[in-house]
Amino acid sequence: MTKAELIEGLANKLNLNKAEAEKAVNLLLDDIVAALKQGERVNISGFGTFSVSTRASRLGRNPKTGEAIQISASRSAKFRAGKQLKDSLNEAAAGSGGSQASPPSA
Repeated sequence: MTKAELIEGLANKLNLNKAEAEKAVNLLLDDIVAALKQGERVNISGFGTFSVSTRASRLGRNPKTGEAIQISASRSAKFRAGKQLKDSLNEAAAGSGGSQASPPSA
């Protein structure tokens, strides 16, 4: 699903025009990004948690030349799915006749 598809779905479900739905999606994403920039965790109950992971600077190698290079410290966003999301994904897989083998018959 793309951002455009998310906006279209929101507009259809809430009887909004696409501009209003896009504004709502952008505001939500902007708030999540702002909280992460401040180092806060964003917990959406039943869905999951966004958090910031920090990597220390380290010495690496250029794979082409083998030259040692300094890789600077960085931060990245991580997402951890909540229990309700995990359960709903596994429910769907189990309900579709998944890849569970049946016991051998005697």
